Amino acid sequence: MEPMLLISLLLIPSLVLFTSLYFVFIFSSNKSQSSSDVDPSSYPPGKTGWHVFGETIEFLNTARKGVPENFIRERMKKYSKDIFRTSLLGESVVVLCGPAGNKFLFSNENKLVVAWWPKTVEKIFPSPSNISGQAEAKKMRKLLPQFLKPEALHRYIPIMDRVVMQHLDREWDNKNEITVPLAKNYTFGLACHLFVSIDDPARIQELGKPFGDLTAGLLSFPIDLPGTAFNIGIKASKFIRNELVKIIKQRKIDLEEKKALPTQDILSYMLLAVDDDGNFMDELDIANKILGLLIGGHDTASAAITFIVKYLAELPYVYDGVRKEQMEIASSKGPGELLNWDDIQKMKYSWNVACEVMRLAPPLQGASREAIGDISFGGFSVPKGWKLYWSAHSTHKNAEYFSEPEKFDPTRFEGNGPAPYTCIPFGGGPRMCPGKEYARLEILVFMYHVVRRYKWEKILPYEKIVVDPMPAPAKGLPIRLQSQVI
Repeated sequence: MEPMLLISLLLIPSLVLFTSLYFVFIFSSNKSQSSSDVDPSSYPPGKTGWHVFGETIEFLNTARKGVPENFIRERMKKYSKDIFRTSLLGESVVVLCGPAGNKFLFSNENKLVVAWWPKTVEKIFPSPSNISGQAEAKKMRKLLPQFLKPEALHRYIPIMDRVVMQHLDREWDNKNEITVPLAKNYTFGLACHLFVSIDDPARIQELGKPFGDLTAGLLSFPIDLPGTAFNIGIKASKFIRNELVKIIKQRKIDLEEKKALPTQDILSYMLLAVDDDGNFMDELDIANKILGLLIGGHDTASAAITFIVKYLAELPYVYDGVRKEQMEIASSKGPGELLNWDDIQKMKYSWNVACEVMRLAPPLQGASREAIGDISFGGFSVPKGWKLYWSAHSTHKNAEYFSEPEKFDPTRFEGNGPAPYTCIPFGGGPRMCPGKEYARLEILVFMYHVVRRYKWEKILPYEKIVVDPMPAPAKGLPIRLQSQVI
């Protein structure tokens, strides 16, 4: 080997490491600083790890090994079952654990804490008007109820019904084997249909391709160099945003020419909505909001559906219970009659199954807040500017709140269900996911059709689960299909 080539090969890893450390240091040095006078001796127990990375690598590694709960469990056991301190992505973070911690964070939104996202999110979703992420979130939460109110949700059910059937006809029928993340095509296609009235499969596929890169970039180290997940995520975000701006411009024309309805979808609603000063949202602002909605419609529900298929394959008695319930509903309908709201309300066992799936494999692992003042909790102090994190894993698989927590048991959700703030796949309090009911509908409509049309078995019995950032089977959950007589 040539000497210079050898030297280059030896130097490249060091250069990459140095560059990575430099960018992460720059990132961490720009973090919000605490202006508090809180006595450090009153901080929660824990350690912050190495100065730059903190415990980020340990946090990400447990997720990529499919056991994100281990990061939380180990520190709850070592420090406190209620609260501990760590450092993630260059930020001082306090993790609140258990139902009391969950209730505290959910109940004090915009009082003691505000929503917070890593710098990666701000870079991938830049505000067109330099408005804070918190202000943007508030605006979005004002808009969504109009789109997700009960009368609107009632109208979506027949649309969901048709979209599921088209999806299964196109991607499941006449196939012996499939990989279940095809469910993303269903949830994303449905979101495109309902949010921006796009129902062309080729156009949906074109828009959907970059979303995997975008979501991977959201929880990556903020190293904006060619080839990094962060850089690729930024490029994917720009591509989708530009495509959405084209759609928005055309919709403006269609609304002016009466070719589109003001109540057609959330895009029309956003284009016609005005703020308190009578101003319309600009195109880039709308594109960012639609982009956020499409991400929600792309990943979380499809992750839940993937694990529903997984557990139904592993637990035949659960599959039989779901199919029995759905066949009874189907028998009450006329030929070609689509599902309606009353049908959904009858799917009690199916929803209990879905809830148990989300307890064991929550699509949303947790979320962060920022202290807007000094906070006291559990006898400890959290300075202003520090981040607070709630994790579904502090309760979901905790024997203190769920007996035999690793056991799949849908009866946990009968009657009043689990104790408040113990099962939180959709968050809680004022920050409860506004799309919870929308997700419930798209999941149940999918279950209605898939269990009636197919029976299936896993091809890889011991497939590894990874979380990056959503839980997913490492090999895509390949299954062998067998058609059922409806």
